[in-house]
Amino acid sequence: IIPASPDQDNSCVGSLDLDTQPHFQLQHLPSTTMAPPCNGSEVGVPTPSREQLLATKMATTAAPIRAAAGAVIDSPATPFDNYKFMPIREATVSRAMTSRYFKDLDVYAESDVVIVGAGSASLACAYELSKIAPELKIALIEQSVSPGGGAWLGGQLFSAMVLRKPSHLLLDELEIAYEDEGDYVVVKHAALMTATLLAKVLAMPNVKLFNATVVEDLIIKDDPIKGRYVAGVVTNWTLVALAHHTQSCMDPNVIEAKVVVSGCGHDGPFGAHTVKRLASVGMVSREVAPGTSIPGMGALDMNSAEDKIVNNTREVAPGVILAGMELAEIDGSARMGPTFGAMFVSGQKAAHLALAAFRKKQAEDN
Repeated sequence: IIPASPDQDNSCVGSLDLDTQPHFQLQHLPSTTMAPPCNGSEVGVPTPSREQLLATKMATTAAPIRAAAGAVIDSPATPFDNYKFMPIREATVSRAMTSRYFKDLDVYAESDVVIVGAGSASLACAYELSKIAPELKIALIEQSVSPGGGAWLGGQLFSAMVLRKPSHLLLDELEIAYEDEGDYVVVKHAALMTATLLAKVLAMPNVKLFNATVVEDLIIKDDPIKGRYVAGVVTNWTLVALAHHTQSCMDPNVIEAKVVVSGCGHDGPFGAHTVKRLASVGMVSREVAPGTSIPGMGALDMNSAEDKIVNNTREVAPGVILAGMELAEIDGSARMGPTFGAMFVSGQKAAHLALAAFRKKQAEDN
């Protein structure tokens, strides 16, 4: 293939100009001969095969690419140059993880308080409870790999988080910056609030987060005097729970607890799990949920929703306290949409109710 020079007639080689014909449109070439070279010769040249054209194209372009790829770029010095890790065995890493996890399973098999879900209400509950009762063993169980629920973003996937006053007092306590708009405040990104609160909870020595773990059921005891009460939760790996229909039997594990706080959120794949289970076994009053059904969350009304969520945070059955949007499912109260203050304050209130219920149960046991 003879490349065209500036003073040549491009028609001689135009049909084979691979730079302007990148997809090798060979259907435009003669079937048996190609254009003669521009030297006056009338001798036909056999048409090159597709493989030959491709090889020629690669030969003309590969060299510059190799040269560019092999170029040496001066790099400034950094504190991490010639970095070297300490040696370790693979088995050591495995033992470091598993030994601690199995120790946690052993320690928290009997917890003082189990918190179901690790969304905004549950994280606030764990934070408040560990603060006012650091002696309690608190197991925090989250079905997702990543805790935080829907509090990583504001409404409709927007970044900012809106909290109506006076719920901003928790932001002050956590030293989270916000814009004060009078009756409400705005955190620049919801993830800032959620990450800060999560970090505080995880730093508490009396709290263990079991994420990627789902509560499949409740432990329910029947006392001849006190009647039925919840005494813990039934757990499994989330991925196992999602695959139950593919196997014959994958039995769960259990965690006993004197008090269970549920903040599973409104109805969803694992949402409102606790209230739905309580309703199915008849432990929710018929006035609230006739039969085995629950009213479900009402339509959106920000001004009524948040007050009701906080004020209705309560023990709904012996041993079970509800917080956050799961309350809307059992009460039929309105949803609040993208305002988050009630979630956090409901969790804080649930912590105080849980401590009171724990002390009452402890006194009964003694």
